[in-house]
Amino acid sequence: MKLNGKEVLVCNCEGTMTIDGKALAKACQQEARTGTNKKSAKKGEELNVASHLCRTQIEEFQRLAKQESGGPGLLVACTQEAPLFLETLEEMGEDAPAAQFVNIREKAGWSKDANGKSPRKTDMTAKMASLLAEAALDLEAATSVTMISGGVLLVLGDDDRALEAARKVASRLDVTVILEPGSNVQPPALMDVPVFTGRVTQAEGHLGQFQVTIEAFQAASASSRESLNFDGTGESGTSVCDLILDLRGGTPLFPAPDKRDGYFNPDPGNPALIGDALLALTDMVGEFDKPRYIDYDESLCAHARSGIIGCTRCIDHCPTGAITPDTVNDRVSLDPYICAGCGTCASVCPTGAAKYTLPAGDGLYQRLRTVLRTYIAAGGKKATPPQILVHDQGFGSEMIDAMARGGGGLPANVLPFALNQVTQVGLDFLLSASAYGAERVLVLVGPAQADEKAGLESEMALAEAVLDGLGYGKQRFAIVDDTDPAALEDRLYGLDGLAPLPNADFLGLGRKRSVMSLALAALYKGAPNKVDALDLPEGAPFGTLEVNVEGCTLCLACVGACPTGALKDNEDKPQLSFAEEACVQCGLCKNTCPEKVITLVPRLSFLEVGRSYQVIKEEEPFECIRCGKPFGTKSSIELMLKKLEDHPMFQEKGGTERLKMCEDCRIFALAEEDEHPFAGAARPKPRTTDDYLREREELRQMAAKDMKEKGLLPPDDDGGGSGEGDSG
Repeated sequence: MKLNGKEVLVCNCEGTMTIDGKALAKACQQEARTGTNKKSAKKGEELNVASHLCRTQIEEFQRLAKQESGGPGLLVACTQEAPLFLETLEEMGEDAPAAQFVNIREKAGWSKDANGKSPRKTDMTAKMASLLAEAALDLEAATSVTMISGGVLLVLGDDDRALEAARKVASRLDVTVILEPGSNVQPPALMDVPVFTGRVTQAEGHLGQFQVTIEAFQAASASSRESLNFDGTGESGTSVCDLILDLRGGTPLFPAPDKRDGYFNPDPGNPALIGDALLALTDMVGEFDKPRYIDYDESLCAHARSGIIGCTRCIDHCPTGAITPDTVNDRVSLDPYICAGCGTCASVCPTGAAKYTLPAGDGLYQRLRTVLRTYIAAGGKKATPPQILVHDQGFGSEMIDAMARGGGGLPANVLPFALNQVTQVGLDFLLSASAYGAERVLVLVGPAQADEKAGLESEMALAEAVLDGLGYGKQRFAIVDDTDPAALEDRLYGLDGLAPLPNADFLGLGRKRSVMSLALAALYKGAPNKVDALDLPEGAPFGTLEVNVEGCTLCLACVGACPTGALKDNEDKPQLSFAEEACVQCGLCKNTCPEKVITLVPRLSFLEVGRSYQVIKEEEPFECIRCGKPFGTKSSIELMLKKLEDHPMFQEKGGTERLKMCEDCRIFALAEEDEHPFAGAARPKPRTTDDYLREREELRQMAAKDMKEKGLLPPDDDGGGSGEGDSG
């Protein structure tokens, strides 16, 4: 049997799984009718179920591999023995087809529901079909960034453990040790690694490009005897390295230190953790490709406009500090080298400017639709509606494996959905899953994500409010943080049934807002409570605006600030319009408005009027008092006149009258008021010696007159002196 052109190989693992090949083939044929895969199972195709494909029946695998040479490849329903199958394909050389692997054993077959009677048995077959259909998809690969490490390691510490760790990897890495000031360390008999002292004040960068700022930097003294001494006066500088081993035991150099590639911060008192770090460090030399986890579209970003801040959700929730404000460009800056791929920014982003790329494109919605549509089409929803269990490939997969091996496994209607990081789940995923028919969405969060649940919790609360408001009830979404497989198993088998949800069949295409719009339309269509609008909590990414129309001057500053185009103007006349569906409640319009007349109202409207632009305010333009040309608006011109009527600059001839004129007439008015508006001041007359002598004589005569009036000179004395030889 083939799915999407790939030959499907299924094994019951030595009879430990009950697999009805005929029923499974039929279930996969039902999936073909959903239109998920381009080349799905053809009607009437048979599925032969092997029992020992990895050992005694390996020849059957080889036969099918040769048969599929040059084709789309193989889909093998086994992950445990994937290395053996890949080794077999390598022996075929260039003729070997590609192979994909999917786990239906721990995720489905090893379950106490697998051997039960109908409908549970039917559900398990439908579940296996959904897992196979999902694995057969051809998904777009994510892009990547490249980091290069030359093996330059900086070891930070305050005791002998730093020197000991440095020696262990000195033969594999270029190691330098920096001890904290005041460290009491015994001098080594052989100084085989450089040792310095200094106080680390700052660090930045990533694997291959770390910069560590150090104060009071000094080199170890060769004459150190009882304890290590250091020479010279302390200097400040920056150390550049590829890797960092921090054994100081204090505050880490970076937020979320376990997520910073190339930085290791083990407990200095735990030799096992130090050993694990050293082992990992020795392998971190060379060129490494790291997925570019986030596709960031700055044109959709609602962070800032004209220096005014709006949305900061991605910055507030990023655990690694990979997202920072870019004040120059009114956007955010995302460093793909620091990004750890938690996906929280994509989860909380209201506009979809940040989109998770594992899988790339629309792969996430394609997978979700395939899993649920296949399960439902194969009859899996009749008695036990599907529940989605979102998990990661680490902790989550280990929990599922432990349940299958030591307990009752997953219930037949619990469909495991693996993601790179569970914290990437957002409102678009939750609403889409519900619209596709998932009774619940449970997100299995491991201890490593315990501090990163805030964004996920807020998204779930909002989705819960939407579904409850539409009459579907509550308890549709939950975070599961059980670390005991038995407790998780009890929780899953103890779930109560809920009211049915729609069975929509839309294609999730585009970014977050477009996908949410499709999901909400499907949910509203089948809603028990078809309300016009739902009130939402503050901060929700849906809503309308209340504008004090009397105070609005139609300056249209809000239109220029709106990042989504929810507000727009009219080129033909002063007019402000608003489309509620496009509003993300970022607050940029409110923060930008000079008159402070805008109020945000979070809500979700299902009315058709919310999908089109509605006029908030319009008025006649102000006409130029000179030529009659319309310009500006009456309210804005009148407000400006009122504010400037007492201003000193507008008290002269023309005054505020020019403010009532268009841009052309103002120039004409200025020209008429002054015949030579561009003339400069009169050129001063050049001064000569005669001018200076004349002015001096005038000053002498004025002084003599003053002295005569005061009786200081005789009446006949002109103040000019008594002639030659006069000493006066």
